[in-house]
Amino acid sequence: MTGVTLALVGGGLRGQLYARGAVGDGGARVVAIAEPDPVRRSALGDEFGVPSEHRYADWADLAAAGRLGDAAIVATQDQLHTAPAVRLADLGYHLLLEKPMATTEEDARAITAAAHRNGIILAVCHVLRYTPYTRMLKELLESGRIGRLVNVQHLEPVGWWHQAHSFVRGNWRRSDTSAPMLLTKACHDLDWLVHLFGAMPARVSSFGSLTHFKASERPPRAAARCVDCPLNASCPYSAKRLYLGALADPDQHFWPLGAVTNERTEAGVLEALRTGPYGRCVYACDNDVVDHQVVNLEFPDGGTCSFTMSAFTPMEHRRTRLLGTHGFLDGDGSTIRLVDFRTGEEELLAVPEADGDGHGGGDQELTASFLRAVATGDPSLLPTDAAASLATHRVVWAAEEARTEGTVVTLT
Repeated sequence: MTGVTLALVGGGLRGQLYARGAVGDGGARVVAIAEPDPVRRSALGDEFGVPSEHRYADWADLAAAGRLGDAAIVATQDQLHTAPAVRLADLGYHLLLEKPMATTEEDARAITAAAHRNGIILAVCHVLRYTPYTRMLKELLESGRIGRLVNVQHLEPVGWWHQAHSFVRGNWRRSDTSAPMLLTKACHDLDWLVHLFGAMPARVSSFGSLTHFKASERPPRAAARCVDCPLNASCPYSAKRLYLGALADPDQHFWPLGAVTNERTEAGVLEALRTGPYGRCVYACDNDVVDHQVVNLEFPDGGTCSFTMSAFTPMEHRRTRLLGTHGFLDGDGSTIRLVDFRTGEEELLAVPEADGDGHGGGDQELTASFLRAVATGDPSLLPTDAAASLATHRVVWAAEEARTEGTVVTLT
């Protein structure tokens, strides 16, 4: 892996995470950066030792310089993936592309076509596929331990404060400036469920809405900003309590506090809450994405799956029950309970420890796998390619069509 050179396009939190993982664990080098924020661009350029002439404010300027590295990390905002991904693929860059692949099927198809015509390696950051937990579940299924998989029940517990941070106050709060929440938050999950079944669903239905984080739910006496609100002590979504608490915990400085302010003082946090988007009352924002949604999948062999994404949970590992003809699996990311119907015996299986804690080790293994594939020129080292990612994104768009149109969508 040593010697892979990278261009970083989008220096936000996810871009920083992948770049640091590639440099720290994979021996790669960041040789160019495109990031519009001058402070962030300068800091990352210094951190990675990028020459000043290869620090760009716009991805188009980086592309105009020709191919500067072996691969590029594209981690711009969701609606800005397509143009840089297509142009960089045309220049011959291999691509590590943050999810979602794109916000429309047309754009995702354009990216897929660019990857194919240029023969480049493209990995969408479906990090759940790369965890030790996923490998263990997949091995149990393929070994026949529970017979044929008939039904899956899967929960994505978004977390009450994470919903408020990212999907009410944050960058992913609106479909028109980002995308529907099912795409921005849970394309991970639907890709993962398809991976477990080993097949695409035939039919999709979905229900969900924005139920709580809206003006009609605003308590009496609630202020427009949390710093001025008399209800901070009783409100579960108090920005003041959340971010001052994050200030006191170094593990939360990168995220979520890093999205709010670069200042690591009480005065800096309070000023950001007075003036920035993260200090707004959750009942007085301009958000429109759902705060809960269910998706039902039917597979060609008759298997079914129910998926729930909800804000009204703790933020913790996803929970999944896999129901087979000969057994039952119940997993929470760190352990798997196996019940064998043939013997009546139960086992509690510990998942092997992951390298790193980002998405259960998925962040780290994704980056390492991508670098190995690029270094060896072997795309088979990755569990997905552009076409596979496009296919599972289509499940998300089908679910949104089903939700908004009140119908059952047949995938063709």
